[in-house]
Amino acid sequence: MLVPIFTLKLNHKINSRMVTLGKYDGKHPNLTAATTAGKVFVHNPHTRITRSGRATEVSIDSDITLLGINQKVSALCAGSLDGMGVNDILMVGTQTNILAYDVQNNTDLFYKDAPDGVNAIVMGQIGSIDSPLAIVGGNCALQGYDIEGNDLFWTVTGDNVCSLALCDFNSDGKNELIVGSEDFDIRVFQDDEIIAEMTETEAITSLCTMNNSRFGYALANGTVGVYDKSARYWRIKSKNQAVSVLSFDLDNDGVPELITGWSNGKVDARSDRTGEVVFKDNMSAAVAGIVTGDYRMDGNTELICCSVEGEVKGYLPASDEVKGNLMDTNVEQEAIRDLSQRKQNLILELKNYEENAKAAQSERPSGLGNLDKAQMGIIPANTQLQTTLMVNPGSEGKPPHVEINVSTSNDTVLKSVLIFAEGIFEGESHVVHPSQANLANTLSVPIVPPKDVPVDLHIKAFVGYKASAQFHVFELTRQLPRFSMYLPCTDQVPEPKSSVIFTVNERVQRVVMWINQNFLLAEDVECEGALNVGFMSLRGSGPVFIQMTTGGQVTIKTDDMDLAGDIIQALASFLGLEELQVTADFPMHMEELKNVLTKVDDFNAVRMKLTAEMADHSNLIRSLVVRAEDARLMGDMRNMRRGYMELYDLNRDLINGYKIRCTNHQELLSCLKLVNQTIQKAGQLRVGKHKTHVVSSCREAIKTSNINSLLKIIKTGSS
Repeated sequence: MLVPIFTLKLNHKINSRMVTLGKYDGKHPNLTAATTAGKVFVHNPHTRITRSGRATEVSIDSDITLLGINQKVSALCAGSLDGMGVNDILMVGTQTNILAYDVQNNTDLFYKDAPDGVNAIVMGQIGSIDSPLAIVGGNCALQGYDIEGNDLFWTVTGDNVCSLALCDFNSDGKNELIVGSEDFDIRVFQDDEIIAEMTETEAITSLCTMNNSRFGYALANGTVGVYDKSARYWRIKSKNQAVSVLSFDLDNDGVPELITGWSNGKVDARSDRTGEVVFKDNMSAAVAGIVTGDYRMDGNTELICCSVEGEVKGYLPASDEVKGNLMDTNVEQEAIRDLSQRKQNLILELKNYEENAKAAQSERPSGLGNLDKAQMGIIPANTQLQTTLMVNPGSEGKPPHVEINVSTSNDTVLKSVLIFAEGIFEGESHVVHPSQANLANTLSVPIVPPKDVPVDLHIKAFVGYKASAQFHVFELTRQLPRFSMYLPCTDQVPEPKSSVIFTVNERVQRVVMWINQNFLLAEDVECEGALNVGFMSLRGSGPVFIQMTTGGQVTIKTDDMDLAGDIIQALASFLGLEELQVTADFPMHMEELKNVLTKVDDFNAVRMKLTAEMADHSNLIRSLVVRAEDARLMGDMRNMRRGYMELYDLNRDLINGYKIRCTNHQELLSCLKLVNQTIQKAGQLRVGKHKTHVVSSCREAIKTSNINSLLKIIKTGSS
């Protein structure tokens, strides 16, 4: 359904996921990509770009201009920031800076320090902010810049940002920001408030907007799929990595398909409704990126695929005549494939019937014996599959886990059990095959959920007798509660020093109902009057106590700030609370935050000192080179040798200083990550506008280096 239109060989290696297309003069599309050694190339077959400043031409007759960034490029994006949508701006991100570059006029619009690094960039309108922004995702933080470099948007997220997309998620006519991060979560921000959160099974490496509220995604483990709002439409998994996903309408039906570029060079298009492949092609090397644009300036929008070796292929939807031929061929191939599959299934079914018939023919005169029934796989009609879930605190050699017991209701045995659960097992499924000698009517499978999220367990079991050649497949689904890795504990356990206190206008029984639904309990909690229940975390977070008075005051005592936030968010969702303010007291976290902020100041001071020293050394190198060359031209070998020896020593000092600076930068990044994560945890303790206010107030306090104000905001929710 797509036909190749053009192929280019650009002779420049392209960094993976760093390809974009921009109209820098407002008319002509330019393919732009990051390459090795801190360079960005702009391919413009239509007009020449002014070569000066950052831009240098590869050769006189070349269509490629190289831009010198002089740092390793970590993200690239082109788009309009002027509100008129005429000329595009190129945004280039590195691990320390963000550059807004006007390619047409060969000037820097702004060049900013990015202390949180730059992992992903997206450009466009977001929420209620009037001007278009370049939104940068880095080290647990999101930052939005306008065309003048003003910082108009800032918020924190749970982990390092991997991918960004803008999409009208809730169909309100305004764009929401979709953020994929390393902690396997997709978060949706309306302005700076999280309105939806979806947990996946790996880091989200790529996101793309489709039509309406749908968006496509790709994971680091080779999974691609489509969400419509918070509901996943479909997904598929490959042994290869999905490098880039993009939406493109290849059959002109008004509904875009999901285009995926893979690490093995394959490019495929899938139906946005079913995930079925409707087109595929191969490139000679791994795909680096996919973009769309009218690259030939003929009024048609092409799908442009780039490989890491610099090969570029352009595709267009096939014309009606060609499409008819292609469609006929595809329909025939699809029909043959379906018929072949049905034939295989029928042959297998027939073989089973034949084996059963043979066993029936050899029956005794008195009728079919129990042994023959067992061999044929016949089981009692009232056979049922039963499951129970229980928390196991672990024993010698066995870590704590949740145990699922699968059993049959009679003397039939379980030949094998398959459990499919997202994010729990490696490969998402787990199969248990007991040995022939150990076959029984019950089987226990240990499960260790890595996070506090509800998980659907899809169970399939082979049921029969020990002598059976054929088995019946039983299927059922159980849900693992959100807080399943917790054991009830008594009042004798010492209470945590940290706590969260808030008031809700609800009865105690409603909170008891929530506890019974969300914790894995042998017996339901029952409460008359005030509530006081305790649980011990099997992940090492210590005890957590949930207390509530008849007046509606709730106290959650735990030393784990993350856990307190998870409990509050889950409880607020259950009770339908749109806004919730809390008082949080986490003395250990606050002490750690003080120490981290002190370290940040120290690292920043060292960075400034090292930068100044490197600048001094650079100036000294210039003068030493001139003096040594003067001595060489004058034949003064002694002074020339001395000059170059000094130059050698100075260069060695520069390299050592640079290594120290790199180490300092990594330490600074890890400290800033801790600060951002603490702010995000403080936000998670609140709901609605209070959550947004805490994040913005914390940021202001950090900007002004007011540590006391920061600690007060985290504790009380305001300064």
